[in-house]
Formats: sequence, structure tokens, C-alpha cells
Amino acid sequence: MVYIVSWDEFVDRSVQLFKADPESTRYVVKYRHCDGKLVLKVTDNKECLKFKTDQAQEARKMEKLNNIFFTFMARGPDVDLSEVNGKEQMETQPVKKGRGRKQ
Repeated sequence: MVYIVSWDEFVDRSVQLFKADPESTRYVVKYRHCDGKLVLKVTDNKECLKFKTDQAQEARKMEKLNNIFFTFMARGPDVDLSEVNGKEQMETQPVKKGRGRKQ
């Protein structure tokens, strides 16, 4: 289990690993508050990819990776990744007005 240093390489290899065997691929997120470290692990029991960071900026990139994996799980591994957006997709949705107290 070697840590991959480059975020882009980690994402590319993780997507390849998932597409190769979507049934047995797992994605694990571990955060240690006392150290401020975020560790991401993708494995299929044969190959293990890990990425470690303590930067908040890189932790935000994790959101896009989550969206990629959620899309693969929902639509299948043959989906076009150009359709997968991160936060931009959520921002374009209309805001619902609740029945809360008016201000």
C-alpha cells in the first residue's frame, strides 16, 4: 500500500480500478481530527490505492471524487464522466422556499 502523491493520478487510477471491477471495488474515507489528516483509499482486494492530505483545498476535491463514484454506482461504470459535476451542479438547482418564519 503506497500513497499516491498526485491527486490527478489518484483519481485516474481509482476510476480505472472501479471500471475494471465495479462489484468488488471499495472506497474508504478516513479523517483523523487530532492530526488533521484525510486519507482516501480505493481497493479491489488485489490493488490498493491511497491518498493522504492535510490541506483543506484537497479535501474539497474529495467532493468531486464522491460524485464520480456515486454516478458510477447509480448509472453504471460506462457513464460519460463529462456529465459529472461537483459543486456546480448543486448550485444550479433552484432554492426551495420553506414554510419557516418570515424575516
